[in-house]
Amino acid sequence: MTVEQNIIFPLRNAKIKRKIACQKAAEMARFVQIEDLLKRRPSQLSGGQQQRVAIARALIKSPKVLLLDEPLSNLDARLRLELREEIRGIQIRTGVTTVFVTHDQEEAMSITDQIVLMKKGVVQQVCSPYEMYCNPENKFVAAFLGNPPIDFFTVQAEDGIVPMGNGLRYRVKESLNGELIMGIRPESWKQGKGVRVTVKNLEIRGREQLVNFDIFGNKARAILDGFLPLHIDDELELTLTANTVYLFDPQTGNRVDNGGEIYAV
Repeated sequence: MTVEQNIIFPLRNAKIKRKIACQKAAEMARFVQIEDLLKRRPSQLSGGQQQRVAIARALIKSPKVLLLDEPLSNLDARLRLELREEIRGIQIRTGVTTVFVTHDQEEAMSITDQIVLMKKGVVQQVCSPYEMYCNPENKFVAAFLGNPPIDFFTVQAEDGIVPMGNGLRYRVKESLNGELIMGIRPESWKQGKGVRVTVKNLEIRGREQLVNFDIFGNKARAILDGFLPLHIDDELELTLTANTVYLFDPQTGNRVDNGGEIYAV
């Protein structure tokens, strides 16, 4: 079928008169910016254009809920970004409730008002993207969101205090003791009095650089200013911002702290 016939198809099933259906199809085509493609067939369309046709065909029925099951999975990176923004714009303009299924965390974070994160069919957390990123309820949630991903370390807590070396401490309100899993996001690190590390590797990303080093006997990463003059084997002193540091139970994976603070002794 042509693009126009594809868009009209749901209205034919609803017994809408052809003249009215064609008018609605033209309006919808303008809405998703494919009005000049109405006489083309699928083989004459790019992947992004085909996706716009599918969205127009779904929206022309004026649905109460729009279901999108990984609609961008077969597109190249640049087209994914463009169409992601377009879908978000369409959702805002129409106001239709949209369920967008994806395995791509960046899509989930950027396109939604609320995320439902599932693991093997079980809901792990339901909240806004901001809340999920900043306050994960368990280790799985913390690990799923973030690029580069969060680093995890086995640490020992005593009365809610976790030593981090060189006099740096992480303190929480709860009286936690024993072995815990600490999660530290790469963007939590910054230059300052605290832990002295050796640069193991550098990845330049323009305005920022990804620095690899060892702490707690494990590899760690820090996202630092790209204009900071660093080289492999340089020594660097780092401290932490506490709002993206988390503690988890090593058995259940559930988060056991409610935020804390970094201080030096």
